[in-house]
Amino acid sequence: MMKNLLLFFALFLINQVSGQTTEGKKPKMDFYINPTLNLGYNLGNSIKDNQNKDSPYYQQYISPYLPNKITYGLTVVGGYNFLPNFALGTGLKYSFIDNNFHLLYWVIQPKFIFGPGDEPFFIDVNYGKQINHAVVSNSDFWGLKLGKQISFSKRLSQEGGLILESHKFENSSAVFLGLSYGITLFSNKNYTGYGQD
Repeated sequence: MMKNLLLFFALFLINQVSGQTTEGKKPKMDFYINPTLNLGYNLGNSIKDNQNKDSPYYQQYISPYLPNKITYGLTVVGGYNFLPNFALGTGLKYSFIDNNFHLLYWVIQPKFIFGPGDEPFFIDVNYGKQINHAVVSNSDFWGLKLGKQISFSKRLSQEGGLILESHKFENSSAVFLGLSYGITLFSNKNYTGYGQD
């Protein structure tokens, strides 16, 4: 359900962005790198098998795969802003979800940018696939981030955002709601007002 909702939302945004008319040339970041820190709260676990929590099966096979209420992590994405309102990036995401849940994901991130330049609003759609081995393997997640960038210098903006992520583990899943903070370094020095003479 979450995947279908995110896919629908992404297609809707692409349609809206591509249908916009432009008054002159809009700025683009060109190449960019975006490291962010995030903190999330687990809205609830769901378990495939509806087992008694006191059963040995639950204790051995299901309980170890349930994440904590709080998660935190670091994401580093690099990409290219090839349309004024659209960029595409890829990178790595580290998530600490529990003592044995040190998960490393390869991430693909389409970025939709509204009002590019000094203070754009952005929406990131994220998909990640686990690339390391931990207490669980072969996990993935879908995520959505809504945020605002504020220009800081010729090639640097800082950003804050609200994140929603749906993680799928081996015998369980979790939905995290949280906050993120990061910076964006970009190659076009004229993207913001700081670079314009």
